[in-house]
Amino acid sequence: MLTLPPGVRVFVATERTDGRKGIDGLAAIVRSQLAEDPLSGSMYVFFTRRADRVRVLYFDRDGYVLVTKRLEKGRYCPPWRSERGRVTVEAAELLLILEGIELEGSRRRERWVPRSRQSSNASAPAPSR
Repeated sequence: MLTLPPGVRVFVATERTDGRKGIDGLAAIVRSQLAEDPLSGSMYVFFTRRADRVRVLYFDRDGYVLVTKRLEKGRYCPPWRSERGRVTVEAAELLLILEGIELEGSRRRERWVPRSRQSSNASAPAPSR
């Protein structure tokens, strides 16, 4: 089981990847296609072309960690499409997808957002008092 801290940033590559790529190949994709630093501590998620495998790459204090999950039956159904080649998701959403739960029709309820984040995120709901 993959344990994710609640504050970790999770980037998902929206284009399917070659399932044979290892740590170095996926780190190169993070730099070139996702325009991120693979050593930042964020998690990078890649689905294979057949969507029966998912790979999660991140850098932990002293080295890379690569986690692979292969479904014996069925396929992953990531609900997003992006022209930029990546989307940012919350750790909880990633865990739901890895468990096979489809997020297609789901919606997020309004949450409280601190004022400091509201200025950077204009679409966030105002906190209720």
